[in-house]
Formats: sequence, structure tokens, C-alpha cells
Amino acid sequence: MERLAIHGGKPVRDHVIYYGRQWIDDSDVRAVGEVLKGSLITCGPKVEELERRLERYTGARHAVAVCNGTAALHCACMAAGIGPGDEVITTPLTFAASANCVLYCGATPVFADVNPETYNIDPESIREHITEATKAVIAVDFTGQAVEYEAIRAICDEFHLILIEDASHAIATSYKGKKIGSLADMTCFSFHPVKTITGGEGGAVTTDHEEFYKKLVLAHTHGITHDESLMEGAPHEGPWYYEQIALGYNYRLTDFQAALIMSQMDRLDAFAARRKEITKTYDEAFACLPGIIVQKEIADSDTCRHLYVIRLDLDKLTCTRREFFDAMSAEHVQCQVHYVPVYWFPYYAHLGYKKGLCPRAEEIYSAIMSIPLYPLLSDQDVQDVICAVKKVCGFYRK
Repeated sequence: MERLAIHGGKPVRDHVIYYGRQWIDDSDVRAVGEVLKGSLITCGPKVEELERRLERYTGARHAVAVCNGTAALHCACMAAGIGPGDEVITTPLTFAASANCVLYCGATPVFADVNPETYNIDPESIREHITEATKAVIAVDFTGQAVEYEAIRAICDEFHLILIEDASHAIATSYKGKKIGSLADMTCFSFHPVKTITGGEGGAVTTDHEEFYKKLVLAHTHGITHDESLMEGAPHEGPWYYEQIALGYNYRLTDFQAALIMSQMDRLDAFAARRKEITKTYDEAFACLPGIIVQKEIADSDTCRHLYVIRLDLDKLTCTRREFFDAMSAEHVQCQVHYVPVYWFPYYAHLGYKKGLCPRAEEIYSAIMSIPLYPLLSDQDVQDVICAVKKVCGFYRK
């Protein structure tokens, strides 16, 4: 049995490889540089250009670019009219922003459990948590895999609920041949550096609904408008005149970030193809590996993975998840865990949420970790990751 690096053995690779990383090339630098050397670096034409580009890519009628994915979620909740007394159902197996955006509006997040094989929110668990106070569902495309849209849409239609999609992981995923971004009432994207494309930060909301679009525009620009048809006060005095007609936020994206995101979109198909290629290699390597459970996918989702999650079968291993994680780090393969169930955090505990709300999500969390996945990985990098997983599994196998 090969000695683990954590016990003094030779690591599988000489240099550390991280779970995620952006890919910035010369074309990205040029795109940003051109804007920085121009007259307008914010409130200029590039943001609108990005919005039109996102509309064409997703097939949605409208797109609103914002400063990050959290802002996108908050704006969507505001546009949906979510407020005090409302409940919004979401998943606990996500980044905290998916639920925090509900709290920002004074409403109550309600956590539904997940499918034990796909790790996405379970439609039947959504149904079980609906009350008279339920206003919306925020469904998260965890790791990039599309949720079970038809089932969730049917539930939302039956109970007259607004469907918001947190597609922070899923910019290049399709569901039954349709791009993510054109399916839910509103769809939220993130352009954080470890996502499929990046603007450093950045986000967007897409929608087909005109009324939601108008509210999204107001929500991300202080509630201020230059549109005469929306103004309520004094007569329009000139081109400088504007009115605040709602309470909004400064969630604007800069023009140089928009330029970077558009430059990244030029390579989005190539990024997605490489992510799919790496995912296929991992799936084949781990399909029959004792000690590892591979995340399942629904046939309807043509998935571009943002994350590749392995789940440890701890009944077949002599180690804990932490021991496995540390052993991988010693092999110079740095992993991460996505995610701690949201309601486990102290802030949520202070609000009255208790452990045990979603047993399947908690069980999955206890044994998962994300291994490296991004287009810059070479074939050798991928094989090193596989070698490290197999090496650590082999050492700790019962």
C-alpha cells in the first residue's frame, strides 16, 4: 500500500492544484484595457451591450446586469414583491445568499430537502413545505445541474408561486434543449472568479416578464428612473431630470467588468466543453471506486459543471471526511466543501432554525467535497487528481 504524503510519503504532484480558478487571457486584458482607456468606465454602453448579449445567449426577453450574484438574488426577490409575512422555499445545500436574499426582504426562508442522488432540491419536499404564506420558490442548480424544472414549475403553477432560479452555477447548462435563463420567472447568474465565466465579480437576472424587468431595473439603480412614463412628480424639466419612485440599491455593474464578462463569453462554449470533458473523465474513473459515490444527473439536464463533488462512502472507509480532506491536501490537491447547510450557521440558529430540518441534505453534507474542476486543468492535472483520490481511498479502505 502506497504511503500517503500526510504520513511522510511522496505527494502525487509537486505543486498545489486548487479546486477552482479563473482563466484570464490576453483578449480579456485587452477588452478591459480598452474600456479603462475610454471615457466611461461605469454607467456607459458596455453594461447594456452585455445585457443584450445575455438575452441572445439564454433566449430570455430581458437581462439586467448587476454587481454580483447576491445582488441578482436580492433584486429578484424585490421584483417578486417578497416581503414581511411571506415564506420562500429553497434548499439548504447552497451558498448562504440563496436564503439571505429572502431575509433581506423581511421574509422567511423555508428549507426543503434534496434528492439524495442529484443533491438538487426535491420537488416533493417543496410541496410538503407549502403554506398559505408561501410566495415563491428559489431553486438552485447545484454544481451546475438543472433542477427538475417541469415538476417544480407544475407545483408553482398549482399554488400560484413565483419561481426564481439561482443559476449561479449553471450559465452554460441546458434543460431539455433550452438554455438556463429562459425557464424560470426570473433566473440569477453569478460571475465570481471560480464560476464558468467571470467579471471578477458580477451577476445578472434574466426574465421574460415585462413587469419583473421594470422592477429589476429600479431595484438595482436606487429606485431611480429617467423614464418619463414612470414619473409621478413635477413635469419633466430637462435631460438631467430623474425621480426616485421606489427604494432600491446601488447594485450597478461597471463597464470594465461588463467588458471582461463579454470577452469571457467569447470562450464560453469552449469552457463548457472542457468542463464536460473533465467531468466525463472523473465519472469514468470514480464510477466503480469503492469508497466514492458519484453525483447522479437527470437525463433532462445537459450539464456544464461548476463543481465536481465526490461523496465519501464512510461505511467503506476507516477515515473521517476531515482526514480524507487533509490527506488530499498533503498530496497537493486542494479540495473544498460545498456547502454547509445554510440553517446550521449561528445567525440562522439565532432566528430559531435547528439542525435536523433536512436530513438528506445533512447526510450528504457530512461526506462531500469538491475536487478541482476548471478549463485550465491539463490532462495530467486531471490524472493527478484521480490518482490522489484513488491513493487516499486505497489507504483508508476497510
